[in-house]
Amino acid sequence: MPHDLPDRMAAVQLTGHGGPERLIYREDVPVPRPGPGEVVIRIGAAGVNNTDINTRLGWYSKSVTGATGEEAAASAAAEDGSWTGVPLAFPRIQGADACGRIVAVGEGVEPARLGERVLVRPMQADPASSSPVACLTFGSEIDGGFAQYARVRAPEAYRVNSPLSDAELASFPCAASTAQNMLHRAAVKPGERVLVTGASGGVGSAAVQLARARGARVIAVAAAAKAEALLALGAVRTVARGTSLVAALGRSSVDVVLDVAAGPAWPELPEVLAPGGRYAVAGAIAGPVVPLDVRTLYLKDLTFLGCTWQPPEVFAALVQAIENGALQPLVARTYPLESIREAQAEFQAKTHVGKLVLLPPA
Repeated sequence: MPHDLPDRMAAVQLTGHGGPERLIYREDVPVPRPGPGEVVIRIGAAGVNNTDINTRLGWYSKSVTGATGEEAAASAAAEDGSWTGVPLAFPRIQGADACGRIVAVGEGVEPARLGERVLVRPMQADPASSSPVACLTFGSEIDGGFAQYARVRAPEAYRVNSPLSDAELASFPCAASTAQNMLHRAAVKPGERVLVTGASGGVGSAAVQLARARGARVIAVAAAAKAEALLALGAVRTVARGTSLVAALGRSSVDVVLDVAAGPAWPELPEVLAPGGRYAVAGAIAGPVVPLDVRTLYLKDLTFLGCTWQPPEVFAALVQAIENGALQPLVARTYPLESIREAQAEFQAKTHVGKLVLLPPA
């Protein structure tokens, strides 16, 4: 059907793996048109995430063994620099988080969807794969939200009814769905003791709130200066990053660990898990290579869960939690889209609590 869309748009293109100089803001990028079963969304806001920076850096390359950062990823090999291990096609429009409105629909999509306010599911089903856990990341394998317009398959655009602003809603999709998925996979129950690492970041702060909403007792690990903010989100206790968890909490003291950090402190995580405990991981910002005493794993009957692929019910449950007001948006600051380099620099400084969000030109 005909579409009243402009020919060109503002967007940030990633031109290759490397530093922030690889991010190019342009105002002459062709506006996508919807194909069969697709919609085009006018982006209202797009959040900044670790996965966007890691992909730019090539941090997912197996040649990188250090923490997230420019220096650690300097030797990344472009041929395996994406999280799937498949080379990225450049230029690529990144941006895993996006909130906006549907402004065009393709063949087979109900015209009534025009004007819907939507959140885009970041971890999308891969229609070309027969694997039940194959997925495409919005802004990685396919163009994402760092633009005025984005094209997605219609089922991946979830309608949301909320009084929150676009910037507030854009703080949720990637980070909060990651947190929701870890809770889902670990089957967190009321009364359980849940330890959350990286608790002041987007995933961690969402995990604190969502675990508390399930009736769990949450212990948050973060910088000491951020303790008050995490207690306000529902944590019953905080532990300063860098403190020995065994000394602070005791061995076998928690039922579930939700981890996005890994790194040098990782060996204590299996130690603080109680027998039969569950460890769910969806990140390794402090370093991806860690030592494991396998005897701890099997003698304590621990369950380890890698959490990337998300079944559709995870994002649907997240949208419901947003609409019910069970999740508080934490927008530390907004930037215009053209200032993406400054936004990512602040993100990597880790001095904020919550999310940084980019706003495309109106």
